[in-house]
Amino acid sequence: MFILIFVTVGSRNYPFDRLFIKLDELYEKGFLTDSIFAQIGTSTYKPIHYEYKNFISNEEFDEKVKEANIVVSHGASGSIMKALNAGKPVITVTRLEKYGEHINDHQIQNNKAFADNGYVIPVYEMDELETAFKNIYEESKTLKPWENKDPMAIVNMIDHFIKENW
Repeated sequence: MFILIFVTVGSRNYPFDRLFIKLDELYEKGFLTDSIFAQIGTSTYKPIHYEYKNFISNEEFDEKVKEANIVVSHGASGSIMKALNAGKPVITVTRLEKYGEHINDHQIQNNKAFADNGYVIPVYEMDELETAFKNIYEESKTLKPWENKDPMAIVNMIDHFIKENW
């Protein structure tokens, strides 16, 4: 069976080299063998073992999500929700301020809110990425299907989470 993994990190000026290096490492160790297409944004690392473009159009983004069997996304709500709305299993990889990947660590709270509700598999440090893939491949972690009957539901959920935990 052909499996496509779509990786997206958005278009803002925050490189996410750490993610793309780790994906290449997982290929080199033989763990990842499926096809990957990555939208790498402003990252300076150029992937070796999979296809990539710096930026793609909204239409191409939607097409890649539709084609994908698995979506790996940075912690941006818009990208995550597009994948969930398409019924895809999602691994969310958190950009962290300490690595210069964002201006603060708000993606921790965002990814935690999605994960605590059972919608995504979160990755906070790159050594967790292989396990996240294993959970999807082996179906050892059941993700709840996303039903977006209220477009503001996730915003309200995140707002509630932040108010309770910050």
